Amino acid sequence: MKHYGATAVLCTATQPALEPLFADQELSADEICPDTGRLYEVFRRTVIRNLGQTDPEELLTRLHDMPRMLCVVNSRKNAQELYRNLGGEGNFCLSTLLYPVHRKRLLAEIRDRLEREKSCRVVSTSLIEAGVDLDFPAVLREMTGLDSIIQAAGRCNRQGRRPAEESVVYVFRTGDAPPAMLRLNISAAESVMRDYPDPASPEAISAYFRFFRTLKGTEELDKKRILDAFERGIAGCWFPFAQVADRFTLIEAPTKTVYIPEDEGEALTRRLLSGEISRGLLRAAGQYGVNVYGPHFQALDRAGALALLPSGDAVLTDSTLYDSNTGLMLDVPSGQGLMI
Repeated sequence: MKHYGATAVLCTATQPALEPLFADQELSADEICPDTGRLYEVFRRTVIRNLGQTDPEELLTRLHDMPRMLCVVNSRKNAQELYRNLGGEGNFCLSTLLYPVHRKRLLAEIRDRLEREKSCRVVSTSLIEAGVDLDFPAVLREMTGLDSIIQAAGRCNRQGRRPAEESVVYVFRTGDAPPAMLRLNISAAESVMRDYPDPASPEAISAYFRFFRTLKGTEELDKKRILDAFERGIAGCWFPFAQVADRFTLIEAPTKTVYIPEDEGEALTRRLLSGEISRGLLRAAGQYGVNVYGPHFQALDRAGALALLPSGDAVLTDSTLYDSNTGLMLDVPSGQGLMI
């Protein structure tokens, strides 16, 4: 950019307020689309309303009152619990506890029901907020960062077939403490929603990111000192790409893969258990894999539900722990024994 004659194009539904960072680097940014405020009004498809504290019964009532509704929550556990309390037909639960092929199958069924205007209530984690082309008349979103709220709003009136005023995204809070990793995001979002009538406006989004940066602090945003490494080098190396690659991980919490031996995954997992290993096999088996965090993996292992692989991943051996509606169980029973 500055030294190499390159141009970076930044394109997102929620553009971060990067002006202070650019100023620090003596860079400038030009808006490609002029008059963004007017264009926002032209293309606005939804209205965001803050419901505040909402108890589980009220949440279920709202879901039942709308024949086609998406509800996005902050945890996989809450998604499973809310889904189990829903009654009637046309209900779905989406999370990363479903292996990819299973998710794709459910998404195809959801899309078909929406197109035919059949009842379709979906409870999901944030995975539905990126790259999923679904169009709901209304959306419920548990309080989170403003960028995620706006991404959830992208699943409401997506095709623009309804007036924006009739396409409402309801933001709610539960009595549960928010996940630690979201607390600053939520604080920044709540501040902006108090000050701006339309929290999806370009002005509100800019204010959100400025406030979030203030809350988090510049040092915390670059704990691994990635920018410093490129500005000053590491141990005499001025192009420390390898060292930065070692420092940087997109997802800090390590996960392991549990392969689910269902459908075509059954033959693939047999090959893994036989000791076969290849890039093609791992890529194909990955479509039947669920990534889990350490405590969940250990609970499954203690319950005797896993066959461990040399890679440290595992194959699920207890099929009762994978539900056809909600995926891999989070509440794993302790080990079972036969007493004679």
